[in-house]
Amino acid sequence: MNIPFLDKWRKRHSADRDRGLAAAFEDDPEGVAELLSECELLRSHASAAGLELDDSPASLAALDQLLPRWRDDPEALPWLGNDAGLYLGTVVVRTVPGSAWHVWPGGSPAVRLASGREIPVIEAGLGWAVQGAPGLSQVYAEAAET
Repeated sequence: MNIPFLDKWRKRHSADRDRGLAAAFEDDPEGVAELLSECELLRSHASAAGLELDDSPASLAALDQLLPRWRDDPEALPWLGNDAGLYLGTVVVRTVPGSAWHVWPGGSPAVRLASGREIPVIEAGLGWAVQGAPGLSQVYAEAAET
């Protein structure tokens, strides 16, 4: 069925959807930062291991010490890595002066430090979840000294 106004509506709204997180971040940076800090899967795994994530650098070191049981679940691994990256970014933004969330045009969140350096936190989280390196506390330490 060909409905001209519907085709125009779809085109307009698909363009908005393609902008995704970057557009949302432009409109509401605080709301997006709050959403990025949720990290429910990571918080659930940490809680099950007896660790409460309090958005502190010490919690990153504690995460580094957890036994990586999540590696046994290939379906959860990328999601947990994504959450680990978002949690790392949350800790950096909340504790390193001058740092802030930044969303790249493709929609990937990163943290921009006061020096202008950007940390691709999702990549760091995935590396930690899959390989255990670099440690989340190591990435944080490098960000904090910049």
